[in-house]
Amino acid sequence: MDRQTTEVSVVVPLLNEQDNVGPLYEQITKTLTGKFNYEIIFVDDGSSDDSFTILSRLQKADNKVRVIHFRKNFGQTAALSAGFAHTRGKIVVAIDADLQNDPADIPKMVAKLDEGFDVVSGWRKKRHDNALTRLIPSKIANWLIAKITGVKLHDFGCTLKAYRREVLAETKLYGEMHRFIPALASWSGARITEMVVNHRPRTAGAAKYGLGRTVKVVLDLITVKFLGSFSTKPIYIFGGMGLATALCAVASGLAVLYQKFISDSHLSMNRNPLLVLTAVLITTTIQFILMGLLAELLVRTYHESQNRLTYVIKEILESTDESGEQK
Repeated sequence: MDRQTTEVSVVVPLLNEQDNVGPLYEQITKTLTGKFNYEIIFVDDGSSDDSFTILSRLQKADNKVRVIHFRKNFGQTAALSAGFAHTRGKIVVAIDADLQNDPADIPKMVAKLDEGFDVVSGWRKKRHDNALTRLIPSKIANWLIAKITGVKLHDFGCTLKAYRREVLAETKLYGEMHRFIPALASWSGARITEMVVNHRPRTAGAAKYGLGRTVKVVLDLITVKFLGSFSTKPIYIFGGMGLATALCAVASGLAVLYQKFISDSHLSMNRNPLLVLTAVLITTTIQFILMGLLAELLVRTYHESQNRLTYVIKEILESTDESGEQK
C-alpha cells in the first residue's frame, strides 16, 4: 500500500474536552500532513462546555475537518458508530480526545496494517491512570474479555485502534460494544494484532469513566459471548443452563431426602426452607438471564430491521466546493 495515497479517517469522540480539542487537532495535523491524505471527524457527544464552538472554528479553517454534533449525550459507542458511518478513508483510526492517546502512533499503526492485518489495537503498556479506579478494574476486565472471547489482547479498552474500512462496515455497535470490535472482527475472520502505544497523563478536563463502567463491560461481555457463540444455536446455552438447573434440583432434592429419612433431624419436607429457597433462586436466575438475552436479540432485530441508528445527529459541519459537492 502506497502511504502517500492512503486515505486515513481519524475519528475522535469527545465530551466536554474544550481544553484538549485544539491541541489534539494540531498534533494530528502535524503528524499526518505530508504522509497521508486524511480527514478528521470529531463527534461531539452532547458537550455542555465550549467544545462545539472550538470545533466549529477548526472546521471553518480546515476543510479536512468534519464535525458531527449530537443533540445530547449518547455515549462513546454511539459516538464512534456515528464517526465510523461518516468516514471516507480506506483506513479508519479511532482516538480519544483527552490527549492521553498519542497521535504520533497513528503512522505506526497504519504501517502495521500494511503487514497484512485488518485491525491494530493499541496497548497502553505504561498507563498514567489511577490504580484503584482505572488500572486494576481494567486488568481484570481485559483478562476476562480475552479469556471468554478467545482474542488475546492486553488492552481492549484502548480507544486508539486502526481498522480497515471493510471490517467496520460489517460491525454493528450497541451499549458499550466499541471495546469488543477486535473480538467481533476476529470471529468474522479478520486478522488482529496489537502494538504498544504511548499513553500520556491527562493534563486538562476530567475523566468520564469510573468503576461503574466495569459492570456495563461485564454485562456486554455476556451479550458478546452469546451473540458470537450461541446466536445461531441458542439451544446449546439454554439446554446447558437447563441441565445445570436439573443437577441443582437433584442435589437439592437429595439433600431434602437425606434430612427427612437419614439424618437424625428427620426434618419434614414441607417445612424445609432449603427446597423452597433453592427452587426460587434457580427460577429467578434463569428468568433474569433469559429475559436479558432475549431482550438483546429483540433490540438488535428492532434496530437492524428498520435500519434505525442508536444516535441522533443535530448537524454536520463540512466543506463543499463551488459545485456544491462535499469535499
